[in-house]
Amino acid sequence: MSATLPFRDINVHASSTYYAFSSPSSPNAPTLVIDRPSGDLRLNDGKLTGGHRVSSISGILGIVKLRLDSYVIAITKSQPMGRIKGHQIYKVISTEFMPLRERQLTDPDEQTYLTYLKTLIKSGPMYFSYSFDLTNSYQRQAQCDPNQPLWQRADDRFFWNRFVCSSLIDFREGQASGRMSAGPQPAVDAYILPVMFGMMNITSTSVKGNALTFVLITRRSRHRAGTRYMSRGADEQGHVSNFNETEQMVIMNDSASAGLTSFAGDEGFANRNPIDGKETQVLSYVQTRGSVPIFWAEVNNLHYVPTLQIRGIDSAKEAASRHFDEQIRLYGENYLVNLVNQKGREKRVKDAYEEITSLLQSSPVEKQEADNKTNERFNVIEPGDKRGWYDHLHYVYFDFHNETKGLKWHRAQLLLDQLKDGLVAGGYFHGIDKPSGGVDMRRKQTAVVRTNCMDCLDRTNVVQSMLGRWTLTRQLIDLGVLKPGESAQDDQSFEHLFRNVWADNADVVSRSYSGTGALKTDFTRTGNRTRAGALQDLNSSITRYVRNNFSDGPRQDGFDLFLGAYQPDGAPIGSGQQFVDRRPLLVQAVPYLLSFCVFFVLISVSTTRVPDSTVWPLRAFTLLSTSVAGWSGRFMWTYGSLYVNWPKLNTPQWAIEAYEDTLNKVRKDPVVGRFVGGGKGDARLGTLEEGKKRRE
Repeated sequence: MSATLPFRDINVHASSTYYAFSSPSSPNAPTLVIDRPSGDLRLNDGKLTGGHRVSSISGILGIVKLRLDSYVIAITKSQPMGRIKGHQIYKVISTEFMPLRERQLTDPDEQTYLTYLKTLIKSGPMYFSYSFDLTNSYQRQAQCDPNQPLWQRADDRFFWNRFVCSSLIDFREGQASGRMSAGPQPAVDAYILPVMFGMMNITSTSVKGNALTFVLITRRSRHRAGTRYMSRGADEQGHVSNFNETEQMVIMNDSASAGLTSFAGDEGFANRNPIDGKETQVLSYVQTRGSVPIFWAEVNNLHYVPTLQIRGIDSAKEAASRHFDEQIRLYGENYLVNLVNQKGREKRVKDAYEEITSLLQSSPVEKQEADNKTNERFNVIEPGDKRGWYDHLHYVYFDFHNETKGLKWHRAQLLLDQLKDGLVAGGYFHGIDKPSGGVDMRRKQTAVVRTNCMDCLDRTNVVQSMLGRWTLTRQLIDLGVLKPGESAQDDQSFEHLFRNVWADNADVVSRSYSGTGALKTDFTRTGNRTRAGALQDLNSSITRYVRNNFSDGPRQDGFDLFLGAYQPDGAPIGSGQQFVDRRPLLVQAVPYLLSFCVFFVLISVSTTRVPDSTVWPLRAFTLLSTSVAGWSGRFMWTYGSLYVNWPKLNTPQWAIEAYEDTLNKVRKDPVVGRFVGGGKGDARLGTLEEGKKRRE
């Protein structure tokens, strides 16, 4: 029995009472019907009458329920990105929100929710395939049951639209409530399309005249996803911020994907030399990155360097153990490469990471049990391994900034010397397609390098690309493409491709977390640290400062809405509006006062004076404006937490505390304290605390 794959073509018919989704290429398949405005799902044999065709779509991203209405999110446009072993990969280009209510109700919060969701989907790089599982590494795919529907095979961590597909999944599993419950509905499988968030690059190229397909995939976890300063460390379930799995793949003899444009400058396809016969071979290497798995935060206050907060290590032990339990079950040996500084403010994070690792390794736990499905698919720890469970963690510290200061970036190779034994022992995945179907696994990857710096962005990107190049060279030597002592780096055209693909990966991961492209990508692209690159990094750093303080709150709210971390309730129209600014009026007025005074001063100093005119009133007012501008700027700088654009749906507890503590200081200010309200009711975060409690 072959697996049910998602429909490649779906027609949408709409009426005042339903939306109907059907595949014209599968006329015998049931039609998926979503009743309006209730949102009840049902399957109908044959076409429904009375509706009119709206459009053809690439797939259903999901269904999201907001305060007043539910919306079907349809993928209206997708872009082919290339083929992996004949499987076409697509990127989501545009979507449409289809409301269930025929007559829309207006509400400021509802419109804000929609704006945040549309912005997230538009800016977020999302990829899907109708026949290839993008959420699983190739090694995990080789261990999956190919007869399962695509969405059931998906890795839950990287099934990015899992929450918005929950109503479809519940209906399919027969777990829907009310009239939607009618037992399992396997026919729904074809309407559930798993989507991955991250980076994807597929290029046909060659090394030393040997044709191959080079693939780089970065999968971003949907757990604890968010923006740079609004999401740090771990949560109680052990999920860490900015967790990404990056898989570098080399596919030899991929004739099923023929037709891709070659990047190679040495006309590799004209000189293609099949390796080891005509068998299609896949070699892949997986790395991970993620925030330090303790309870910590950096609290924005408009200063360039936020305030660092770290909770007690003992309180984080359970969360850290959950995180590393999963990492060991999934990947085997874990080499924890820590790149934060050993001096200054980052030292506290370094010390905390080392302390939590030592605390776990001294734990008496010998083995962690997993569910059968997890053990079957992912466990790479040999049954005869007698070591303690957390002995599979290997902490490696590398002071990246100190070792590479003075633009001595080649010294990053010192880290490779520390990791070489582990890299050799951990290996990589090597599989060969069987003529009868399936994969003959020649080698398995039994270890992973988990790299982090403070943000898991810039330093992490440099190190991961270095490890990817080293492993690629090893793979090609083992295949016989390269001779011992040669390097993939020796092929200049491929090296150019390799550097730019990894730099693009750095930019994508950084942009989704920090709001800008990565720093240090000039080194990744060219192999050298340049002055121009340093200037570009300065520009990116300034942009990050502005975005992280003034626009990351709404971005975080968008993540929370799409991923289900916050679910709007059914409050009446106009009640409890969550996006209204409830700060004291004086606090709200200070930025406007500063802008006016600065504008007036600029006008006064740039305006030509009329001869014989009286200038002292203008000078006096200019002096007054300068003084008021200086006071306003000092006020905002001193009480910066009041001007950070915090998330308003799931405001972190530390942000609430920082806001309230700062507001209390303003109330004690000898100049303006009397003009500021005296109770917590004035705090604009008051309603946000209610949302936080609902989530908990």
